[in-house]
Amino acid sequence: MKTASQFLPVTEAKNRLLHLIREIDEKDEVLTITRGGVPVAVLLSPDHYAGLLETIEVLADRQALRSLRRSIAEGEGGRWVTDEDEVFGKDPA
Repeated sequence: MKTASQFLPVTEAKNRLLHLIREIDEKDEVLTITRGGVPVAVLLSPDHYAGLLETIEVLADRQALRSLRRSIAEGEGGRWVTDEDEVFGKDPA
């Protein structure tokens, strides 16, 4: 996940808004807008925003988080699932 790669004063962001939107969309960058050197807003692409919302949703779902942690531990332990039936819980026909 990207972090804020650019900081820009609000007056400069206002003057360059169309260019900044194009740049953020093309490069999937994150822009932090400042006022008096203090962050006051963040500008990011819709895809980046959707990814953040999905991450929050997974982290808020205790069962999904447990499953994710278990999967990470299994992967780190060398256990990789390569059988489609095991992944999707289907019985072999």
